[in-house]
Amino acid sequence: MNLLNGVKILSFNHYLAGPLAAQTLADLGADVIAVEPIEGAFQRNWAVANHFVAGDSVNHLATGRNKRSLAVNLKHPDGIALVKKLAATADVVMENFRPGTMAKLGLGYDALKQINPGLIYAAATGFGSDGPYKDRPGQDLLLQALSGLAMRTGRADGEPTAVGAVIVDQHAASLYAMSILAALFARTKTGTGQLVEVNLYQAALDLQVEPLTAWLNGAPSPTSRGPSGIAAWFSPGPYGIHAVADGFLAISMASPKALSGALDCDELKQFGEADSFSRREEITRLVASRLKERPTSEWLRVLEAARIWHAPVQDYSDLQDDPQLKHLGSFKTIDGAHGAPVTMVMHPARYDGRSPEIRLPPQPLGAQTRDILQEAGYGAADIAAMINAGAIGVPQ
Repeated sequence: MNLLNGVKILSFNHYLAGPLAAQTLADLGADVIAVEPIEGAFQRNWAVANHFVAGDSVNHLATGRNKRSLAVNLKHPDGIALVKKLAATADVVMENFRPGTMAKLGLGYDALKQINPGLIYAAATGFGSDGPYKDRPGQDLLLQALSGLAMRTGRADGEPTAVGAVIVDQHAASLYAMSILAALFARTKTGTGQLVEVNLYQAALDLQVEPLTAWLNGAPSPTSRGPSGIAAWFSPGPYGIHAVADGFLAISMASPKALSGALDCDELKQFGEADSFSRREEITRLVASRLKERPTSEWLRVLEAARIWHAPVQDYSDLQDDPQLKHLGSFKTIDGAHGAPVTMVMHPARYDGRSPEIRLPPQPLGAQTRDILQEAGYGAADIAAMINAGAIGVPQ
């Protein structure tokens, strides 16, 4: 995939949102140089479920493909000089340190734009670069709690519930990549770079733009979370996930009349279309009670024939055999950098019917350090001296 061929990006990113955004741009063909400390970035050394594959953390495997790895000591003057030299010819610098960290190193936007006026400088933070929360740690669960997302997820008779995936970081990654692409497009018209900023707090709000806009404009919300098994406070009955004889089934928007016929439930005939909201708990209890009587396979046939919007509740173990995901090529197993097979979740978009390929599996720390320095004009003796001085890192 060469949509971003010729775009050079320096990625000073760690954790999830930043590395994932950089991977998105790398998938599209940008030359992304992942600039890491010589001991490795956080996501390389910490793994979800504490799981490593042939020494690679699953976090690195999830966010590190199609990038070149450069290990640099940003506390060493030669390391800082190297970064400034690379920034002079870069199109984008990305970073998600705490606000002010890069500026203290002499690598903030004001310093780098003097070197490269066309530079897009993109910063992702927890709460923004200024304001009363700017120094707080921006971590996904904390943002779910602060933003109302946890309070609005789960059952009304239960507790606030965190979403099972690191969803704020992942949405922020999409916004981060999108914003960089917008700035690159603007530069084609103006010739000048600019500062781009995204933050996790606003990403968490953006995830809730529909229900939050409803609430801000007076939508009734007697409970924070959906009552009687309804999926959300703003949803009609029986919109939600309900138990069947052998598992769970999601029922989306459907009129009481359609449900009455599909479920063979005469009691639902008393409800009109307008009752889907005003009497939603009664409707949901009737639907939920009926669904428990039969297994998933039977309900799937019945609901499909009645054209009721529905879906079985699948777990991760079901996904690799899902026929639609197979058709889309959503998973791909390749040989990792250390030879062990690794399975990746692929880029989620197609371009002229094609998905971006994996040009490089997630690389060992500093795998391309020598190559990148040579491209920047450093000779073998210079590189050796920087290695010996601890300014850069190369694989053992």
